[in-house]
Amino acid sequence: MAFIQIDDLRKSYGEHEVLKGINLEVDRHQVVTLIGASGSGKSTLLRCLNALDPIDNGQIRVDDDVVSGPGVDLNKLRRKVGMVFQSFNLFPHLTVEENIVTGPIKLLKQSREKARARAVELLERVNLGHRAKYYPDQLSGGQQQRVAIVRAIAMEPEALLLDEITSALDPELVAEVLDILRDLATEGMTMILATHEMQFAKEVSNLVVFLEQGRLLEAGPPAQIFGSPTQERTRAFLKQIIEAGRL
Repeated sequence: MAFIQIDDLRKSYGEHEVLKGINLEVDRHQVVTLIGASGSGKSTLLRCLNALDPIDNGQIRVDDDVVSGPGVDLNKLRRKVGMVFQSFNLFPHLTVEENIVTGPIKLLKQSREKARARAVELLERVNLGHRAKYYPDQLSGGQQQRVAIVRAIAMEPEALLLDEITSALDPELVAEVLDILRDLATEGMTMILATHEMQFAKEVSNLVVFLEQGRLLEAGPPAQIFGSPTQERTRAFLKQIIEAGRL
């Protein structure tokens, strides 16, 4: 049984059907990259996986628990599956340290001492130990995004969803965030990420999924998707990426 299983997932906003019957399995320790043009459904898929958006049809299971539909224990789901957004979503009135320890204290019932020790450890890992007492607006975009990742990791999730987390960053700040994801992949963190960073996807993914207008058009290992895609639309998309110098 796959760790995350998506069966015939459909989602509409009004008359606009955004996801049109998505089927996908993700095993533990896999890194799955969602690629495709803007509007293809990548972000919506991630939001449905974290129950931020209700689904219209189909089913999502995490560790064999149904996590879609009414009656879902959202706290249990979000302890198991963390999410990082492109807009950081840090609490502006809290210091970096407080942003990180609040969740573990309130939801995981950790002592403040344990939560703080873990926060310091994680911040040191991403070279931000000296910024623990800073506020988000005193940090660069790349630093804020690293804090957002640390905040998600501090909740001890079994999987991470990452939604275009480098798209709001200046190019020189992208590398420092991607380095953290490489480390997490090496450590075996299960990740599903939507990204336009094709070279990164090629390097770290176990599975690359190409979405087109709400449909899963093609999925396979990076060597296949980037080297010999079977679908004409995938080939056309990657041709544009290559011509733009992004692969």
